[in-house]
Amino acid sequence: MLDQLMNAIPTSQLARAVGEDEATTRKAVQAALPALLGGLSANANDQTGARSLLDALGQHQNSLADDVRLDAVDPADGEKILGHVFGGNTDAVVNQLGGLGGGGQMGGLVRKLLPLLAPIVLSWLAKQVGGAMGGQGAPRGGAPTTSQPDGPLGQGRPDPAAGSAAQDGGIDPTSVLQDVLGGALGGVTGRQSGSGGGGILGDVLGSILGGGRR
Repeated sequence: MLDQLMNAIPTSQLARAVGEDEATTRKAVQAALPALLGGLSANANDQTGARSLLDALGQHQNSLADDVRLDAVDPADGEKILGHVFGGNTDAVVNQLGGLGGGGQMGGLVRKLLPLLAPIVLSWLAKQVGGAMGGQGAPRGGAPTTSQPDGPLGQGRPDPAAGSAAQDGGIDPTSVLQDVLGGALGGVTGRQSGSGGGGILGDVLGSILGGGRR
């Protein structure tokens, strides 16, 4: 699943956008994608975070999932997503990824790429969750939202009194979300199988993402 996402990323477009060669850009993307997915997974493992993430996915059901074009990506939206995914740890994540090779150059490149990749990843994830839900589309938080713009992800906070769509058709959207993220992360971290580490998430980002950002 991670390979599928990687293959959908327009690496050549990204390279031109950030002024780097394509091979180096691809290496940075390969480091950044698991970090983004790991942060999203940390949110999904918390009930409130999962509802807010589902709401955000509902807002990112768009053409990016099928036709990834940088001119359709809003970097400002990407920066907001990063703030919600990593909280105050965005710089720490970038610094850790920068140590994977290339020193400060790699870290700087990852920082440029993250706000471009974040909206693409959310759109891709919305499509995967929607497909796993039987083509219903990604549910918006499992409940109607208020107008409060302070949920961990998305523009609204789920109304706990409004009920849950988890019972709709017997499909639990939170479980679907967690399964999709687990499948995407299975190839890059041994934590999914209980081995305690390995890969980018286990060895490099484990101490940052292990506690989960909400």
